[in-house]
Amino acid sequence: MKILVINGPNLNLLGKRKPDMYGHRTPEEVEKFILKYFKEVELKFFQSNSEGEIIDQIQKADAAYDGIAINPGAFTHYSYAIRDAIESIRIPVAEVHLSNIAAREDFRHKSVIAPVCIGSVAGFGAYSYVIGIQALAHLIKRKSE
Repeated sequence: MKILVINGPNLNLLGKRKPDMYGHRTPEEVEKFILKYFKEVELKFFQSNSEGEIIDQIQKADAAYDGIAINPGAFTHYSYAIRDAIESIRIPVAEVHLSNIAAREDFRHKSVIAPVCIGSVAGFGAYSYVIGIQALAHLIKRKSE
């Protein structure tokens, strides 16, 4: 099973940007943390600050992966282009967030991405990725049985 993990804008600054909110781990440390939970799932990580590059990865993933876990960052709240890209593919997508977006500023409460995802996990730091990927892998496996 192959899952693509997509990280959106500013997630390359993990460990530096608002560590009390997003944690003290660097992007590389977050990847290592996630990988230790998945021995039988092949994970590929991609990060971009560019909406177009993220859309390109989503579109390509449809033919190359079994699912996507995405943290769209700030694109969560307004990128109808990313939403449309997710809606146009056949593989399942899980939305994940380090922080609890519902407990943040008002403009961060709504996700335009969540309605086209199989599920969302937020507020558990790096463990949000683990929970989201575990659930996604379980659903993919169950569907193939």
